[in-house]
Amino acid sequence: MTDRQYLEKYLPKEKLENGLFLLERGVPVQYIVGNVNFYGYTFKVNKNVLIPRFETELLVSKTLDYIKKYFDKVNILDIGTGSGVIAITLAKKLDIEVTASDVSLEALKVACENAKLNNVNINFIHSNLFEDINGTFDVIISNPPYIAYDEVIDDKVRNNEPHLALYADNNGLYFYEEILKEAKQYLNPKNMLAFEIGENQGEALKRLAYKYFPEATILIEKDFPGKDRYLFIFNIKK
Repeated sequence: MTDRQYLEKYLPKEKLENGLFLLERGVPVQYIVGNVNFYGYTFKVNKNVLIPRFETELLVSKTLDYIKKYFDKVNILDIGTGSGVIAITLAKKLDIEVTASDVSLEALKVACENAKLNNVNINFIHSNLFEDINGTFDVIISNPPYIAYDEVIDDKVRNNEPHLALYADNNGLYFYEEILKEAKQYLNPKNMLAFEIGENQGEALKRLAYKYFPEATILIEKDFPGKDRYLFIFNIKK
């Protein structure tokens, strides 16, 4: 289905002309319609949050498989939740309350609306990484900003999606290291960390992971096109 056909299908007739006008000017169709499908559920999106992508659906799917394999009960923290798609989908699939944080109040407003829309309980926290997080968790999951500032990306993404959720210092590795170096004090003895990563960051992140979790099992896994896309860190023998 083309973007135009998508608008014609999902926008009311009275909004179609303006929608096509925005589409011609490079506004993503998801922002024009105002919602997306993620993992079979409907989520609201606007310019304050990233548009969820298939790669993140696979992160959720892989994380669910590992949770079911290694944990009976699970307490989850989603860092940088954005629109809330990761936390809300995990909460629905596992029938649990999930804790989710973001530094952006505008993003948290969208996430709260999505939790209500999908009828789940999420403990949302306004926090810069671990700054206002309390307690410990079995699983920490994150799809942090990971694009380097000098990296070339699609104009539609660069011109429309929030840069706060896209770009990071240290060649895109900044937020991974910030999470990894503090994570131990927020993890239960048996734990897992799950990240979406940039396709060229696998080896560098594997070294970072071993730096902070030298005894862990660390895996880099691929997305459907076969690119490095996920980092999993397991401490499951305790």
